[in-house]
Amino acid sequence: MKDVARMVVVLSVLCGLSGFALSYLKMVTASGIDEQVLTYVQGPALEGVFPDADNEPIADRRVFGLPDGGKTTVFPVMRGGELAAVALEAAGKGYGGPIGVMVGFNIADDSLAGIGVTTLKETPGLGMRIAEPGFTAQFPAQKLPVGLKDSGGAVDAVSGATISSQGAVEAVNRAAGHYAALKAEILAAWGKAASGGKQ
Repeated sequence: MKDVARMVVVLSVLCGLSGFALSYLKMVTASGIDEQVLTYVQGPALEGVFPDADNEPIADRRVFGLPDGGKTTVFPVMRGGELAAVALEAAGKGYGGPIGVMVGFNIADDSLAGIGVTTLKETPGLGMRIAEPGFTAQFPAQKLPVGLKDSGGAVDAVSGATISSQGAVEAVNRAAGHYAALKAEILAAWGKAASGGKQ
């Protein structure tokens, strides 16, 4: 009986130390992982949507609280010293997992500026094609909410990848909802920067 108790104690200590080590490792590497995502995932998607920004949207980003208690990062796009557009990332449900989409909005008329796919685990040759210009180029200037043609919208789904296409559309509409909810805060946040001041 003593041996069993000793084994339980030893295993408990080992599990506790392992858990502590893993949580510490996650905490130490979190900022590095976030930087890698910003540089190699979100950055190229932003560049694809807004190739003509006067600023560095990643460097100027801010985190905003959402009405549902969540948070989202907003990337501002400045032109001529004024806030011209913003981008937000949202996700929709795809065939192989969540589909992350960076969605750009023009501030002047709240129209879609474009999209860039950030996270994708879809079937190669089918669902992966939603990241190609043949699909993404349909989104600029679309009316919100966006929909696929088979649902009465204006976006052509990728042939053989309706679920993936619907996931991308869902992400765009989710980002549009976040943008609408945050627009007043967004304008207030970059209002001084847009007029030449510093916040």
